[in-house]
Amino acid sequence: MQLVVITGMSGAGKATAAKVFEDMAYTVVDNLPPILLPELVEKCLTVGDHAPGERLAVVIDARSGAFFHDLLPTLALVRQTGVKPVLLFLDASDGVLVQRFKETRRKHPLFEDQGGILGSIQAERSVLEDVKEGADKVVDTGDMDAHELRNLLLNEFSLTQDKNQGLIVTINSFGFKYGLPLDADLVFDVRFLVNPHYVDDLRPYDGRNQLVEEYVMRDPDSGLFLQKLYDLIDWSVPRYVAEGKAYLTVAIGCTGGRHRSVVVSEKLGEHLRGLGYRVLVQHRDVGKILR
Repeated sequence: MQLVVITGMSGAGKATAAKVFEDMAYTVVDNLPPILLPELVEKCLTVGDHAPGERLAVVIDARSGAFFHDLLPTLALVRQTGVKPVLLFLDASDGVLVQRFKETRRKHPLFEDQGGILGSIQAERSVLEDVKEGADKVVDTGDMDAHELRNLLLNEFSLTQDKNQGLIVTINSFGFKYGLPLDADLVFDVRFLVNPHYVDDLRPYDGRNQLVEEYVMRDPDSGLFLQKLYDLIDWSVPRYVAEGKAYLTVAIGCTGGRHRSVVVSEKLGEHLRGLGYRVLVQHRDVGKILR
């Protein structure tokens, strides 16, 4: 079981970090009182391997109030179960944190007790002093934007085979006669390929049929187009991942959305799965009545 406990200064990026861990397929729990952590770990251990509890990221910070002082002793109890938690501490200078609170207009969790942003930050820093000293990894986010923090956490905590798992690629075949998909990020037109619609024996089937696929792939332009499409996708998708994009929709269109676009979409989906991406292939118009 992988357990990451995210803590640190308010305004240092814990909310952003939690979203990144969620994208890495961790089960994420925010603002958990430390006293509940051993019970949560125990429950997650009972779900077995390759289940949602296999990776757990928990945000525990000053919002827990008096309970927060139990964090380090609680982590010691968790280690007795055989789970080795990683304590991730996010920090930034007082000046940076003051500016961030002014920009976001969020209230510091200790503001009511201290009566000012800077005083609240300094009081919180005092509370967190021992926790920071015991952290496995301290990250200063003062000079980072959200994308830079995301990339750092992906490189540090994502398994090699899961580097691409933050991005979900949807491949959507469609027919131009029915309009463009509204959520398309990239659109490719394959109406130049040979059309099975004009073959009586193939017309009733869609591009998932082996005979239809073979017919389309016999067109010399099909293989050439796919190779060029793969080259473009292989180059561009990692850059979407680096930019932090969570969803990418690639739309492949032909006239009716039943034959050529379906074949190409299935081929592209197979290619991307082979590279380790999470892929959803949809065929919007295969159920439309033939005309």
